[in-house]
Amino acid sequence: MNMIDQFLWVIFPYVCIVVFIVGHIYRYRTDQFNWTAKSSEFIEKKHLKLGSLMFHLGIIPVIGGHVAGLAIPQSWMESLGVSDHMYHIGAVYIGSAFGFLTLGGMILLTARRFAIRNVRKLSTASDMVVNVLLLFIVFMGMYSTLVTNAVQPEFNYRETVSVWFRGLFMFRPEASLMEDVPLSFKIHILAGFGIFGLWPFTRLVHVWSVPLNYVGRRYILYRKHRKFES
Repeated sequence: MNMIDQFLWVIFPYVCIVVFIVGHIYRYRTDQFNWTAKSSEFIEKKHLKLGSLMFHLGIIPVIGGHVAGLAIPQSWMESLGVSDHMYHIGAVYIGSAFGFLTLGGMILLTARRFAIRNVRKLSTASDMVVNVLLLFIVFMGMYSTLVTNAVQPEFNYRETVSVWFRGLFMFRPEASLMEDVPLSFKIHILAGFGIFGLWPFTRLVHVWSVPLNYVGRRYILYRKHRKFES
């Protein structure tokens, strides 16, 4: 194992995780007024509505699939009665359906940001970078799922990538597990950690401002004002 592998699969992920945590704390303490994302809905609404809906409907199941595939050991899945064939069907077919939905949404949102002049003028450099990087990450994820898995069906990321990923959070990373991982998977993983490193300094922080308290909030009652005669 050379120093490049050690940097890519041990040092770089930890740097991104530390920047993600410390960066959020720092920004929240010093820049709360710019925490939420700038809205461009008043400039263009049609593409934003469709692209945002597609992206958010797709990305939530995609994230759930990543958590299941990376964080849950294969042996645990099998003990629950989920065979390798069943898992493969879910990951490839169901995962691909939501992946295409996410990819379509990102294409619309990225095209909107770059092609519509007024939206582009309102955007910052970090907005552009985030859009392009997210589009690239989703594309590489789809490429790995559909193309790489078809070309290299013998590769099982749950025996390599997943074990390496869990090792990071147990502070026992094994960079050697990533040596024989296909290039498309490696690019997808590195780009994913890269977006986590950039996260605190971009509009992505608005993810943590989801108004969940609205669900349990009491209704606001509006009463008609009546004039009383004297």
